[in-house]
Amino acid sequence: MTRTAAALLIGNEILTGKIQETNLAVLAKELFRLGVEMRRVVICQDKIDTIATDLRELSQNHDYVVTSGGVGPTHDDVTIKAVAQAFDTEVVRSEELECRIRELVGDRLNDGHLRMADVPKGADMVEAGEFDWPTIRMRNVYVLPGLPGIFRAKIPMLRDNIGATRPFLSKAVFTTLRETDIAELLSAIEDEHPEVDVGSYPVLNEKYRVRVTFDGKDGAAIDLAVADLLAGIPETEILRR
Repeated sequence: MTRTAAALLIGNEILTGKIQETNLAVLAKELFRLGVEMRRVVICQDKIDTIATDLRELSQNHDYVVTSGGVGPTHDDVTIKAVAQAFDTEVVRSEELECRIRELVGDRLNDGHLRMADVPKGADMVEAGEFDWPTIRMRNVYVLPGLPGIFRAKIPMLRDNIGATRPFLSKAVFTTLRETDIAELLSAIEDEHPEVDVGSYPVLNEKYRVRVTFDGKDGAAIDLAVADLLAGIPETEILRR
């Protein structure tokens, strides 16, 4: 059975367009390589009740949930409180994290630094290999920061903890035909090969007009689906495959 995942992207700055969100693409590509199916993505405000409600639903319906954002020392970093609320527990201060913070910060220590030691009661702290700060894991929820550089640095930790099963495979065909020219053919191919996810992506200002992708875990099934497409369109309309 294919494992499933969801992502919860937290931050008013995403919803207002103040920043361009990039963590999702990094996460989705990694999960694809691990053979985990990303089924849902939710973007929500920095509000405890909203985060908790979304997180509770996602956790109940997916094998893994990864959050991005809302972890830090400022007033709008409320993810930890929301995770605790989602799992009906309280926020406690980790003695281990507090000691590490005190060693790192020294005389500059303030309440903002110490907030970084707050965790949901019952959470695990997963060490992140070369990264020198653990990741909070609450049951099947991995709480990651929103800063892209740090988020990317946490991906090896996620890979080590989730582990790889049978990976997804992918092939692509680039055609100079329009999407309307091949729509019926693609529908027929998808019906004929239900284990293959067929995607159609039109582009502008390229040598090709449509990139058709074939994703799945059965390489032979993908090859058959690709063959059906190639048999259904003129060879002169195939740019590359």
